Amino acid sequence: MSDAIKHECGIALLRLKKPLSYYKEKYGTSFYAIQKMYLLMEKQHNRGQDGAGLANIKLDMDPGERYISRVRSNNPQPIQDIFSQINGRINEGLEENPELINDVEAQKKLLPYIGEVYLGHVRYGTFGKNNIESVHPFLRQNNWMHRNLIVAGNFNLTNVKELFDDLVRLGQHPKEMADTVTVMEKIGHFLDDEVTDLYFDLKNKEGLSKREASPIIGERLDVARILRRASKNWDGGFAMAGMLGHGDAFVLRDPAGIRPAFHYEDDEIVVVASERPVIQTAFNVPLEQIKELNPGEAIIIKKDGRVSFERILEPLEKKACSFERIYFSRGNDASIYQERKNLGRLMMPVILKEINEDTENAVFSYIPNTAETSFFGMLEGAQEFLNKKKTAKILAEEGHLSTEKLDEILSTTIRTEKITIKDAKLRTFITDDSNRDDMVAHVYDVTYGVVKPTDTLIVIDDSIVRGTTLKKSIIKMLDRLNPKKIIVISSAPQIRYPDCYGIDMAKMESLIAFNATLELLKERNLYHIVEDVYQKSKAQEHLPDAQVVNYVKELYAPFTDQEIADKISEMLHPEDVKADVKIMFQTVENLHKACPDHLGDWYFTGDYPTKGGNRVVSRAFMNFYEGKDARAY
Repeated sequence: MSDAIKHECGIALLRLKKPLSYYKEKYGTSFYAIQKMYLLMEKQHNRGQDGAGLANIKLDMDPGERYISRVRSNNPQPIQDIFSQINGRINEGLEENPELINDVEAQKKLLPYIGEVYLGHVRYGTFGKNNIESVHPFLRQNNWMHRNLIVAGNFNLTNVKELFDDLVRLGQHPKEMADTVTVMEKIGHFLDDEVTDLYFDLKNKEGLSKREASPIIGERLDVARILRRASKNWDGGFAMAGMLGHGDAFVLRDPAGIRPAFHYEDDEIVVVASERPVIQTAFNVPLEQIKELNPGEAIIIKKDGRVSFERILEPLEKKACSFERIYFSRGNDASIYQERKNLGRLMMPVILKEINEDTENAVFSYIPNTAETSFFGMLEGAQEFLNKKKTAKILAEEGHLSTEKLDEILSTTIRTEKITIKDAKLRTFITDDSNRDDMVAHVYDVTYGVVKPTDTLIVIDDSIVRGTTLKKSIIKMLDRLNPKKIIVISSAPQIRYPDCYGIDMAKMESLIAFNATLELLKERNLYHIVEDVYQKSKAQEHLPDAQVVNYVKELYAPFTDQEIADKISEMLHPEDVKADVKIMFQTVENLHKACPDHLGDWYFTGDYPTKGGNRVVSRAFMNFYEGKDARAY
C-alpha cells in the first residue's frame, strides 16, 4: 500500500488441555506453549508493531505462589523484546536452580510463564499513545483469585463516553476515558458482582467459609452472564479476549462480525487467533478444521477444560471488514489469496478500455509489496484477453497460416516488470518542508530501461487513502522512465468516509476522495451543500445514535464515481510530471464479487454496520468544518 495506514490489532489465546508433563514427554520441552505463543504472535506481526504483550496463568497454585505473569513492550521490535525478556527470566531461574531442568512441576512453581493459559497481543496504536501503559494485555488485580482479570482485544468502540458515564453511575472512578480502560472496568464490575453473589449463596445456603467457597466459585462462575451484562451497550468492532485469575478464558466477537476471530480445538489445545493461517502454521492443522467465531458469540474455556460457545449479543447483519481481505490480513490464507487475485482480475475490463486494448504497448506492474497478489490476478485477466486475441488471429488466418505467422502470433506476451522498489530503510531526518518533500520522493526507486516512450505504464496498488506518497514519490519516480501514460489502479474502491472500528482513517480531510469532492463542489458552484450538510449534522448532535443520519453522503451525491476519480487524477498529478496520469478505482459491486463473505464497506459507502457509525462520521465532518483536529469518537 502506497499510503501506510495502521490497524489494530492481533490476539492469540492458547489453553493447554493436558498436564505440562505431557508436552515435555511428547514434544521434548516444557516450553511448548511459549514457543507456540511466539509463533502465533510473530505470524501476526503484520497486525501491530507499536507494542506487544503476553500474559500467563498457572492453574491450581497454592496461596503465596505466583500464578499470573505479564510482560509488555513498546520497543521497536516488541515481540522479540518480550520473548527475550521471558527467555532471560527462565534461563536465570534455571541457572540458579539447575535441578529444575527435568522437573516440570517444579518449573511451574518457580519459573515465570510456565503454565496452562496464555493471552498474547500485538498492537497498532490509532489514537492511543504508544507508551507502555497503552500496550495490552491489561491487568485488573485483586487478592481474590477469581477477581483477577486480564483483557486484550482487537477493537474500537464508538461510544466510549457513554460507557464511561455508565461506569460513573455504577459508582466507579475510572482513571481515564479510554475504550481499553472502559472495557476492563465494565467486565471487572460484573465479574465482582458475580463472585460476590456466588460467595453469599455458598455462605448462606451451604454454610461454606470463604476458603471452602473459593474453588466452587471458580466452577460455577457464569462467564457468559458476565459478558452479556458487560457488553450490553458496546458499539463498535471487537474481538475481545480475556482470562480470569483462576483459569477461565474467553474471546467475544462483535455482533456484526467486523473484527475477525478464528478457533481450533483438539485433545491437546484450544487456540483462538485473529487470522486463520496463523493457527494452520503454528499447529500444522488442515484449514477446514479451523472455524470462524460467529458474530455476537463467545468461546468460553472453563478452568476444567470444558469449551462452550455462547451467544452473548444478538447478531446483526454480518459486515466483516473488507479491508482485512484487501490489505491487513496475511495473504497466505487460501481464500484471501484468491480474493486478492480476483480484485486485480476484475479491474482488467476498465484497464483494457482505457488503453484501447493495446497490450503490446503496455507494461504491467505493482506497488510493493502487498499489492503483488492482486497484480497476479490482473495479469491473469490480461493473459485471458491476450489468449482470446491470439485465438481470433489464428482463426482469421485459417487455410493459409504459415509457421512464421503462427510463431509471430504466439510470441506476443503481456509485458510485466517489477518497476517500483521500496527503500524501506530510507528515513527523512530533515525538517524543512521543501527538503522533506524531496526526500519523500525517494522512498521508492524504479527499474530503469524496461519502458519505452510509446508505453502506458499500469501499476496496481491495494488502495489509495491520502494519495500523498503517490503524488510526492511514486508518480514522479515512474515518470523518470518516460512512459507515454501512467495508470495507477486501486484494487479497492474510493475511500470516502472515516473508519471507527479499528483502522487509522479517522479524519475526513485526510481522504483524497473527500478533498476531490470538495474541489468539484467548488468548481460547480455547489459548495453550499457543505454548509447544508454541516447544519443537518449539527442539528442531530444530541440525538440518540439510532436516530442519527449520515448526511455526509449528500456531498458525493451530485457526482459519478468517474468524475471523482478524474478529479483525484488531476489532484495527484505533480506539475513537473510529463506523462498523462490516470487514477482508476475498483467498484463497490466488484469488491463484493471478489470478497462475498466480507461485505463491510462503510469506508467506501458510508453504510455503517452499528448505530454509532453515523454519529462518528457526522462528528468527523463537523470537526473538519469547524477546523478541529480532534477525535470523532
